[in-house]
Amino acid sequence: MIQAFFNRNNKEDIVSFEVTGHAESGPYGSDIVCAAVSALVIGTTNSISALSGVSPLVETNEEVEGGYLYVELLSELTEEQSKISQILLESLLLSLTGIVEEYPEYVKLAQ
Repeated sequence: MIQAFFNRNNKEDIVSFEVTGHAESGPYGSDIVCAAVSALVIGTTNSISALSGVSPLVETNEEVEGGYLYVELLSELTEEQSKISQILLESLLLSLTGIVEEYPEYVKLAQ
């Protein structure tokens, strides 16, 4: 099962997310749930860097079964960088929520 965790600060901004595990909804290389989640989290991470102009802290570990990704925003963001990052992160959360609703046996989401 894929597990995704989102952390918010006291202003309710998303400051980090962590995704771990594997959906196991199909054979290796044909797992559409895992592919969807992977595309969303990697795309969001890359978009934060490209569109806000800041590189978040990124930790990965592919030796963990199913993989591991941790992404954390830096605390020294301008208002514009923060706004862009929050739109992207809220979009990620919304998209993952849709996957959880469709495939609850393969993906778990916590905030």
